[in-house]
Amino acid sequence: MASKLKNLSQYDPESVPSAADMKFAIVVSEWNHNVTGALLEGALETLKKHGASEDNIIVRYVPGSFELIASGKWMAEYTDADAILLFGCVIKGDTPHFDYVCQGTTQGIAQLNVDYDVPFIFGLLTTNDLQQALDRCGGKLGNKGTECAVTAIKMAALQKDLIGEMADEE
Repeated sequence: MASKLKNLSQYDPESVPSAADMKFAIVVSEWNHNVTGALLEGALETLKKHGASEDNIIVRYVPGSFELIASGKWMAEYTDADAILLFGCVIKGDTPHFDYVCQGTTQGIAQLNVDYDVPFIFGLLTTNDLQQALDRCGGKLGNKGTECAVTAIKMAALQKDLIGEMADEE
């Protein structure tokens, strides 16, 4: 669904499991920090609202969105995070750079989800202009960071449930 048809911050809180026993890693691109910082704030607020402890949330910064791929891999390899959230923002400019960064980052994050046993949450805004990005990081369309945090909790809970079910069957 197009985000212009949905408020990214609206969800049913009752549908979100407790995050009290979960650990999260968040990587934030410094490029367009006014946007990515707001995504981070939305995510942190939501994770804590659902029981995540500050001690169980690791936040690291990288220069740009393309670097989310390598840093996400490192988070999977060097932390015990139950879910990894990756926040970036690429705003279309006058050159094809936008297309290369968006496509490469999207494919890289998708591959991380295949290669690792931890969910990677896609928090990359790809917009035509700054206003569209601002609308999606706490503006009139809500905050994609909130949506990503809810997704992270639900995916981590799903994985824990499946692992528990497999253990029960043995």
